[in-house]
Amino acid sequence: MTAWNPIQKYWQDPSPANRAALRDFLKPESIQWQYTHGVADASLVAPRGLCASTPPCWPVPGIDEIQLDLFLDYAGNVALYPKFQEYFRKKKRPPLLAVWGRNDPFFLSFGRKRRFSRDNPNAEVHFYDTGHFRAGNPRERNRV
Repeated sequence: MTAWNPIQKYWQDPSPANRAALRDFLKPESIQWQYTHGVADASLVAPRGLCASTPPCWPVPGIDEIQLDLFLDYAGNVALYPKFQEYFRKKKRPPLLAVWGRNDPFFLSFGRKRRFSRDNPNAEVHFYDTGHFRAGNPRERNRV
């Protein structure tokens, strides 16, 4: 099970009930979890960043509905993955840098390096000991 499971359920059945189930992602404690899960030192996560990502801090009416619409729309991005992979395999092999948090609950690192290397031998793939959002020393963060 990954953090995508309820979002994927919404993609398959965009019912009001499945949309409502995603509202938990918009709660401050869920946003905090997304920023701190898997990081070695959660004290390095800037509180200002947490607030900037939390609907209660957003002064735009309806922003939560926009975020829920984006969750649904992301299915279109995922549907394009095979085309991206085919492009990398058969047409072009541009320089490609992919960076993941080893502990990211959304984009699991398992098999990613192998897949990128298979599809594009020019891919440079790095994994860091962190979660979904990179936290830590800014100099280290910019080292890649």
